[in-house]
Amino acid sequence: METPLFKDYLELHFIILLWGFTAILGKLISIPAVELVFFRTIITAVALGLLIKFRGQSLNIGRKNAVRIASVGFLIAAHWILFFASARISSVSICLAGLSTSSLWTSFLEPLFTKKKVKAHEVALAVLIMVGLYIIFRFEFDHAVGIAMAVGSAFLASCFTIINSKLTKQMPATTITCYEMAGAWLATTLFLPFYRTFMTDTGQLQLAVSWADVLWIGILAIVCTFYAYTAAVRLMQKFSAYTMNLTVNLEPVYGILLAFFIFNEAEQMSAGFYYGAAIILFSVFLHPILEAVVNRRQRKLKNALPN
Repeated sequence: METPLFKDYLELHFIILLWGFTAILGKLISIPAVELVFFRTIITAVALGLLIKFRGQSLNIGRKNAVRIASVGFLIAAHWILFFASARISSVSICLAGLSTSSLWTSFLEPLFTKKKVKAHEVALAVLIMVGLYIIFRFEFDHAVGIAMAVGSAFLASCFTIINSKLTKQMPATTITCYEMAGAWLATTLFLPFYRTFMTDTGQLQLAVSWADVLWIGILAIVCTFYAYTAAVRLMQKFSAYTMNLTVNLEPVYGILLAFFIFNEAEQMSAGFYYGAAIILFSVFLHPILEAVVNRRQRKLKNALPN
């Protein structure tokens, strides 16, 4: 593994900042969440496809693999629709606080999908996150739907992250993402007739975008998705998984801070929200630390056993 330089640390934090900025972009863009995901996924899929061709790589992975990976895109599409809808109907802070519960879902779901054993400290942190959510629900009941959408989005994110952890061992990450974005676009396209008929007030899709929307959607697809993802994969060659995971936990922090300065959301949030969000973020930051302590203790016990 290469030794990371100072500029690598700056780039890593810049990437996390971009990911925290996505909820803000979702609120700045005027079109609804479903139409937004429609544009985001097709732009990202085409950009990744062009990148793969430019690198001289092949997109041919076989029909079975293509269908299997593209189907994961259905989960991603639902995740993004709930994510942007949550930010739109409630607030960026509420959305990101709910998204922070992805570690809660992972602690329960990962043992079901893999041979990983349930860890006591992960269950304890999951309970702590539930306490934080209870406090937020209690003080921000008016945003209950937005919170529920964000938590649902976090659940779906945990599902496809666990699936992707297996897929990345079989083929290049950029190829996986290209097919997943294509699958997410297909899922959104198939959902549009139902959405237009039963979930819109006018029975019409809002696909007409302003020039401001073009700018924000372009930043979302190219900068926050295409660039941020490919750069993160490149930096994985220099940073340990522990460092990457610990830094990614800053995403909701950066997002909430950005929302404070851009939208002045402190005027909309009660003190109870910040108490609950602080408990959730504390749990998220504490997880990798406890994980390192538990792993170190297990290694010591293993080394102490007679051969």
